[in-house]
Amino acid sequence: MTGESPATEATVGPQCYGDVCVTCSDTAVEVVVLRLLGDGLAEVDTGSSVEEVSVALVEANVGDSILVHAKEAIAVLAAGQPAAEPGVNTRA
Repeated sequence: MTGESPATEATVGPQCYGDVCVTCSDTAVEVVVLRLLGDGLAEVDTGSSVEEVSVALVEANVGDSILVHAKEAIAVLAAGQPAAEPGVNTRA
């Protein structure tokens, strides 16, 4: 917490503190693209389920490993780049 009164914090909204944002924890999750759906969307394998995410900000293809944050792909991992298993959190 920021040390402000609870009423002030509720008005301002969540605040970042230290090295971590309270709303997202500053993490991205590595997933694998299973299928491109059109309109900038894709089905991805998270390692524990299949989810739909936006790939509008990246040039992803089927089979690519991508980093997703808040259901938005933010990076395509280079082929051969050492990476964690799908579904493992990675610092963004």
